[in-house]
Amino acid sequence: MLSTPGSAKASSDQQAQRQPLLSGEGLPLFEAITPEQVDSAIPALLAELSDELSRLEARLGVHGGESDQPRPAIGWEDLMDPLHHLEERLRWSWGVVSHLHGVCNTPELRQAYQNQQGAVVAFGSRAGQSKPIYQALQQLATQPLDTTQRRIVEAELRHMQLRGVGLEGPEQEAFNAATAELAQLASQFGNHVLDATNAWSLTLSSEEELDGLPESLRNLLAQAARDAGEQGWRLGLDMPRVLPFLKYSRRRDLRETVYRAQVGRASSGEGNNRPLIETILTLRLEQARRLGYANWAEVSLASKMAGSVAEVEQLLHDLCSAAYPAAEQELQELRACAQRHGAPEADDLKPWDVSHWAELLRRESFDLDAEALRPWFPLEQVLQGLFGLCQRLFDIRIVATEAGEAPTWHPDVRYFRVLDGASGDPLAAFYLDPYSRPGSKRGGAWMDECLGRTNTRAGEPVLPVAYLICNQSPPVGDTPSLMTFEEVETLFHEFGHGLQHMLTTVERPQAAGISNVEWDAVELPSQFMENWCYDRTTLMGMARHWQSGAPLPEEEYQKLLAARTFMGGTATLRQVHFALTDLRLHSQWAPDSGQSPEQLRRELARTTTVLEPIPEDAFLCSFSHIFAGGYSAGYYSYKWAEVLSADAFSAFEEVGLEDEEQVVATGRRFRDTVLSLGGSRSPAEVFEAFRGRAPSPEALIRHSGLATEPV
Repeated sequence: MLSTPGSAKASSDQQAQRQPLLSGEGLPLFEAITPEQVDSAIPALLAELSDELSRLEARLGVHGGESDQPRPAIGWEDLMDPLHHLEERLRWSWGVVSHLHGVCNTPELRQAYQNQQGAVVAFGSRAGQSKPIYQALQQLATQPLDTTQRRIVEAELRHMQLRGVGLEGPEQEAFNAATAELAQLASQFGNHVLDATNAWSLTLSSEEELDGLPESLRNLLAQAARDAGEQGWRLGLDMPRVLPFLKYSRRRDLRETVYRAQVGRASSGEGNNRPLIETILTLRLEQARRLGYANWAEVSLASKMAGSVAEVEQLLHDLCSAAYPAAEQELQELRACAQRHGAPEADDLKPWDVSHWAELLRRESFDLDAEALRPWFPLEQVLQGLFGLCQRLFDIRIVATEAGEAPTWHPDVRYFRVLDGASGDPLAAFYLDPYSRPGSKRGGAWMDECLGRTNTRAGEPVLPVAYLICNQSPPVGDTPSLMTFEEVETLFHEFGHGLQHMLTTVERPQAAGISNVEWDAVELPSQFMENWCYDRTTLMGMARHWQSGAPLPEEEYQKLLAARTFMGGTATLRQVHFALTDLRLHSQWAPDSGQSPEQLRRELARTTTVLEPIPEDAFLCSFSHIFAGGYSAGYYSYKWAEVLSADAFSAFEEVGLEDEEQVVATGRRFRDTVLSLGGSRSPAEVFEAFRGRAPSPEALIRHSGLATEPV
């Protein structure tokens, strides 16, 4: 029987109702999971898995030892299948806890998460350092394997080496202690950022303080004030409030107040992340040296597409060289704009002025008011456009389910099914949690795995299910969620990740979807999807006024196209600054290097920013990507993958975006390669299978508006 997302056997339902965190399969019963259950279920699960791991190690011991008898050959079913099912049970249960920790954070759940995190990390260290499993993997690597199997085994061997399987005695004990401490520090870092974001607010009480703010932002601030039991308009540091305020407010003093609060988050008091940063960097450096690497960047790159730190530095240097003069010119244009408007700050622009004057200059240059476009992008209409594009390119059909058909964690969350366009057979499903909830949901946007493509122990296929999480502007009163164009791009981006997870055809779960895809290539499908936001057929098909149903006027579409590369130098330079800071912190900084991490960042800023960070800028204290996420010495991945994604989209440009037959054929090829093959092949092989050649950076330079001559 095909196990479709949302279905489960009666026995599993009964077990899940008794202890939903121990179900281990199917869709989690999110609302039934309590912090108390986390504290009881996770220890019980770890004890059970520890026994199971010991039994697996004992069975594998039959294949080793000092006996003179011939050793039976290790088979895939002897090692990889039981190992996957063991790992999957932990991933499922702890994955649910981690997911809820990110989208429904409460003090009680946070404490339960912290209570169990150390034990989860310790079990991962034990499994990752199992000598019997490592030796069995080495033996399996000598057996006849297909291409996918060999890539999985090689990745698993490398993973165990990086987990310290080759260490012994006190050195391994120190390694494991540092691994546990790093996990705890990452959680603490992220909590400090969330707490600092939630702790700050500013209530505005007069029309004068609202000068320049669009109606949508006024309504959002008024709603926030009502929710807090206040009169007036309540500002916060979550993105749907802080970004448009910095962009539209004519009150420079208030922009400065908000900006200083934003860049100073988690840099003082009990939630100060400064000491955590040095501790995290020091521990990572020590871990790298224990493993025989010079620094943490080398550890990070050992499992990535990029070959070396020097190779990454070269890419970032090339981008910086193209972007820096453009960013300098853009800053001069902002100053000139401010001067034309008689602004006193014209000769001394500060960081809190940039977004404001950039928006004014964009309006003047392209007659484009980004805020005025919101009514053409209600969430429902955008979703239909996105789903229509996926049907057109990838021959899939996406249908919404009725409320209550699948368990959810919040009333805003929706559940969709993905069907094959030709046969109507179920392929996958996904959750969408679109709106910002500053009090309980961490910022940003992400895709994560709820269920992966696999088989149950009984051999029944399990279809993939994705979590798609955004933090866009919520509905206000009777007005639906009206999205900024940037929020539209973010939704398309995350859905690209979801497509790679959901449309995989790889039968080995260890390489299905995004599994086993090198980190610096995993952004390819997500950034690829962003390009379609500018495609005429896609954009004009979904951009309709939420009240009148009128399509986006042609002149507005042309303005969006013309403005696509506006401030492109500044945007590229910003990413280069972040990526180089991350890379240098993990390749050059050391406790005895004679400078603090902040000093290193500011030294880099002299050549990677055109507007010096203010003294109070504590950006590193909220750089969760590298200190609380998976991007340490890997933030460059956004630009690395953007080379791939821009080149991939150029395949559609080359056949002609108006040539429907060729666009459809190219879309099917993209599905059959990038979205289908997942981690079963190297990213270079997968890209070449789609594009017919190795990637080129020319399309990215052109799309960014940085080309000095035709490329």
